[in-house]
Amino acid sequence: MTKIWRETGFVENDPWVIETDEVKATEEQKPLLGLDELIAKADESNDVGLGVLIKPADDVRRLEPYLYRLEIVAVAFPAFNDGRAFSHASLLRQRLGYTNELRAVGDVLIDQVPLMLRVGIDSFSVTNATALKRLSENRLPAIPHHYQPAVRDAEAGKGYSWRRQAKPAA
Repeated sequence: MTKIWRETGFVENDPWVIETDEVKATEEQKPLLGLDELIAKADESNDVGLGVLIKPADDVRRLEPYLYRLEIVAVAFPAFNDGRAFSHASLLRQRLGYTNELRAVGDVLIDQVPLMLRVGIDSFSVTNATALKRLSENRLPAIPHHYQPAVRDAEAGKGYSWRRQAKPAA
């Protein structure tokens, strides 16, 4: 079972669907288009409110001219050890200025959710039973220290472990 989770809790009746040979979007749903399919649709229409699924090998920079027309960008995590979607999310938020919904889909594990939040992902398509249970209990793993800047600051605020404050002379 797949559920959509945001920091405010689980989302009911999410309209976005990743279409496959077996699954097609209904009248009430909206498809998450592949990158090439989205660009083709955007070039031949003036549609807004579109959704796109970015796969690990996609060049997310190709979305730049269409970002204002997108309601959602889903970044795919096909396996727990494939972190390219972290880079896609960071690039979308920090360099391309994308501000609408950014969703993680695929192998979304509870241990990675705090890190996904830091790079700007704000919704999660979750199928993992452990992740679903922990999210329903509002139990995210805590990561108190971070070594790099991100879209979202650590709870302690901006900080860089490699910068030491000079101690005042005695």
